[in-house]
Amino acid sequence: MSRFWSARVHDLVPYVPGEQPKTRDLVKLNTNECPYPPSPHVAGAVAEAAGSLRLYPDPASTALREAAARANGLSPEQVFVGNGSDEVLAHSFQALLKQDRPLLFPDITYSFYPVYCGLYDIAFQTVPLDEGFAVRVEDYRQPCGAIILPNPNAPTGTPLPLREIERLLREHPDVPVVVDEAYVAFGAESAAPLIRHHPNLLVVRTLSKSHALAGLRVGFALGDPALIEALVRVKDSFNSYPIDRLAEAAAIAALDDRAWFDHTVGRIRADRERLRAGLEGLGFRVLPSDANFLFASHPDRDGAALQAALRAEGVLVRHFNKERIAGFLRITVGTTAECDRLLGALRRILRPT
Repeated sequence: MSRFWSARVHDLVPYVPGEQPKTRDLVKLNTNECPYPPSPHVAGAVAEAAGSLRLYPDPASTALREAAARANGLSPEQVFVGNGSDEVLAHSFQALLKQDRPLLFPDITYSFYPVYCGLYDIAFQTVPLDEGFAVRVEDYRQPCGAIILPNPNAPTGTPLPLREIERLLREHPDVPVVVDEAYVAFGAESAAPLIRHHPNLLVVRTLSKSHALAGLRVGFALGDPALIEALVRVKDSFNSYPIDRLAEAAAIAALDDRAWFDHTVGRIRADRERLRAGLEGLGFRVLPSDANFLFASHPDRDGAALQAALRAEGVLVRHFNKERIAGFLRITVGTTAECDRLLGALRRILRPT
């Protein structure tokens, strides 16, 4: 703490990311990364782009926006790209979600949302998930300035059917609605097809999870060109070059390799259901998930104690010491071998003494 800090910095409660270990002897199931390498086309694209690093990248990321548009059946004017979906979300909070009335989002959700509200001085109100940790659209029937929802939700993994998102949009035609689809590729229905009928809808995506590019930081938003223009205005008031040449080349190669995407997502979904069965066989309650992780609790064990015991066994998982979910662990779906190591560690931990 310093007397030179601004008042805003004094009041901030920053986001706390999952542990990034410095050693390689841990099974890392705590930050929802893809357990497999990216498309084999990515390395060649990056190597080719490395020859032009003396030049600034295209500030409009035209080729990348075209690739994202192709992948989603939209026009490039309906695409915005940024340095990871966190930056895209940050610009969305500034450009769209700071309104005269409070922003609504779930009480259990991505913990960056209240951080952004604190950073940008945005009034917000949380809406409780139901007893099964699902979003109820009817609970959002209240005056508000904007709405943001992850689908599937994080950290619970529970999906919201497309018809419910459409109902939310019909009931709130005059406020911005952002659907954060960081995990949509693993089974949930994307809201992107609703964009043509709902000019207030912005869909945010990332290539970190489903395309194995967490290390290159590429995210994008899909929406009406007027919403995209607002994001561009914020970007160009902050950083005109958020996507470097290597990241753009890698992202285009990844987006264009549909065969790799379908195969890899299929493997993760299959291992997710296998892991679910293993956890339930050990007595865990596992929430329905359309993400690349599971949210699970054990009736006889404390969540924080389980996380610590697993780390002692060489397995990292995520625990959130928050109301309603302190008993749960968020477990990334790793490779088959990594999931087996997790289950083996849990059998030892849960073994009667």
